[in-house]
Amino acid sequence: MSDSSVVKAAQEFMVSQDLPGWLIHDFRRSNPIFPQVVTASGHVTRPSFLYLPKEGSGQLLAHFVDAGKFTDAGFDLVVYRNRAAMLDALTGMLSGASSVAMEYSPLNALPRVSRVDAGTVELVRSLGVEVVSSADLMQYATQRWSPEQLEGYRRCAAKLGEIVNQAFDYIGERLGSGVNEFDVAEFIRGRFAEEGLEAADGPIVSTNAHCSDPHYEPTREGSSAIVPGDWVLIDLWAKENRPANASRAAALEQGNDSVYADITWVAYVGDSPPQRHQQVFDIVTSARDAALKFLEDSYREGIQVAGWEADEVARTYITECGYGDYFTHRLGHSISYEVHGEAVNLDNFETHDTRRIIPGVGFSIEPGIYLPEFGVRSEIDAFMSADGPFASSPVQREIVLIGV
Repeated sequence: MSDSSVVKAAQEFMVSQDLPGWLIHDFRRSNPIFPQVVTASGHVTRPSFLYLPKEGSGQLLAHFVDAGKFTDAGFDLVVYRNRAAMLDALTGMLSGASSVAMEYSPLNALPRVSRVDAGTVELVRSLGVEVVSSADLMQYATQRWSPEQLEGYRRCAAKLGEIVNQAFDYIGERLGSGVNEFDVAEFIRGRFAEEGLEAADGPIVSTNAHCSDPHYEPTREGSSAIVPGDWVLIDLWAKENRPANASRAAALEQGNDSVYADITWVAYVGDSPPQRHQQVFDIVTSARDAALKFLEDSYREGIQVAGWEADEVARTYITECGYGDYFTHRLGHSISYEVHGEAVNLDNFETHDTRRIIPGVGFSIEPGIYLPEFGVRSEIDAFMSADGPFASSPVQREIVLIGV
């Protein structure tokens, strides 16, 4: 089965960019984009190629032993038996194409794009066809949220805002009897189950120096007790445990194309946070807001923004405040049916993401300052709509105070 909406969007993009075609290669699930375009009815064991020209019907090249898995794919099926036949068929499919887009990123500059091995790129080039990156094409065709996904996302984001504050209340209610980081993580997972949410991992519940590890996750053994005077960071992400769009879900192997919401809030156990904690919190949230304002202003002025540019706004702000060395990750990541999606990241640190922030994509904005004794991160989600970007999740404005 193929996803006609993806095919239509891909060809629309290729026509606009005068790109001859898109060659999507997969071998044993090496390319997560392949199943978003075409779904096999079972396990596929040999290399497969899907070629979508900018106009006309696509062709699917599959091995004889896998061909039965693609009988309902919706593309012209070409079957090969040995390598020579595969090369002959691939040559025929690409005849007349001067270049094709593939999930390839020069020098692996964008790892989430670079899914095709070097040998396969060399193989296609040996046929006289230039290989270019599908970074923008793939984003446009497969990573924009549907209206159903946005609706489900907003329900989920609202629930996360409620659950994170319930988690802080849970801490306050159990200070006298004893509570630790793992206890709070278990509480959150329980609330997810009650609300019909799911997450592949997490959440992060950390205190004090543990907050300086951006991906710290508490375990049953060794979690820190939470006591008065502690700084607490909670990062939680989830999505609805039901498909947002039945036709799109059929193209995703996990069977659930709902998109994630992802937020991070912080709290202090006491009546008033220490001055330095408040100072760092104010810097982090101001950097967060500056990045969103930059996106809003750029949209009003008709300027398309690349992911790296938004990162640079927040990073410059934090650097000018004297904490640049302690902001040790990108500003934000794409959000999709995985919490870290395949579209543009807000990144000029780990990578230099030149992809444009286009209407229909969602992403996080989450600057952080990680000092040896404590860390602060403030994460919101944003969505680039046809009318411009907006904060799509609950936004923390003040440090939560957990009463003693």
